[in-house]
Amino acid sequence: MKIANYHIGKENPPFIIAEMSGNHNQSLERALQIVESAAKMGAHALKLQTYTADTMTLAINKGDFFINDEQSLWKGHSLHDLYKLAYTPWEWHVPIIKKANDLGMICFSTPFDESAVDFLESLNVPAYKIASFENIHLPLIAKVAATGKPMIISTGMATLGEIDDAVQMARKSGCNDLILLKCTSTYPATPQNSNVITIPHLRTLFNCEVGLSDHTMGIGAAIAAVAHGASVIEKHFTLSRADGGVDSAFSIEPEELHALVIETERAWQSLGQVTYGPSETEKKSMVFRRSIYISQDMKEGDRLTRENLRCVRPGMGLSPKYFEILLGRRVNQDIKKGTPMQWSLVG
Repeated sequence: MKIANYHIGKENPPFIIAEMSGNHNQSLERALQIVESAAKMGAHALKLQTYTADTMTLAINKGDFFINDEQSLWKGHSLHDLYKLAYTPWEWHVPIIKKANDLGMICFSTPFDESAVDFLESLNVPAYKIASFENIHLPLIAKVAATGKPMIISTGMATLGEIDDAVQMARKSGCNDLILLKCTSTYPATPQNSNVITIPHLRTLFNCEVGLSDHTMGIGAAIAAVAHGASVIEKHFTLSRADGGVDSAFSIEPEELHALVIETERAWQSLGQVTYGPSETEKKSMVFRRSIYISQDMKEGDRLTRENLRCVRPGMGLSPKYFEILLGRRVNQDIKKGTPMQWSLVG
């Protein structure tokens, strides 16, 4: 499948998405710097999130709408205040998309309600992402699918039945190009709860491209995902975690993004195919195997022994597997020390 000019699939290098989210810290200048850095580090796409606080939740600062979880990065915020802090102003989308395109990246977004889809369609984005928290929002999935554009769905928290509901809705509503991302919706996630071995199972069950939306620190889980067939990797990205921001704690920095691009491509290149025996590039190394050599000068009629026959490098003589078979046999000619052993030397 394709998103814009990028071919996505197991036959191609992993497609790397840098997720800006709210790491712009409400500065358009910083947002554009993030775009520049992502492009410089080799990301193929930049992803935004399109919502407002009012399209996400109710302006209530207590009860269900207030975050008290001691483990949450966002403890002490109401949901409405958090989304006001994290959202990307809609008027920023045009300059951000233009900057990304000018630098050779594609740019698309995660809409969180139907009005966001209408807005993004007016900007002619090349693809859509459905966030894990919205993968049960079937009306939204149907509206996105109806655009006919490639669609990426994160599967965080979703049961197999819920993923099936989302996939069926997407396909029957007009989506022909679908990617499912394995995702663990904890922030940060840990390698232990990433379960990337699910990735080939998703591919088999739903017959679509698969990948990882990765909230772990570092790039190890992403490399493991590619080794298990992921064709897309999404990571939150920031200029510096030390600068703070709603998602900065589980975002990668520029040099980490650069390493992600390089190492996931290396992981993909290493997959190859099931093969045994020397490859073409290995054949020239076979000379450095051990083989059987005459290790002492010998006269015609002498017997081969452990003293005059050895398994040494290089590999020009008979294979070491014949060593015991040769012991005790007589040579049929005078032989100099250092002669590679061949069957023609024995009677």
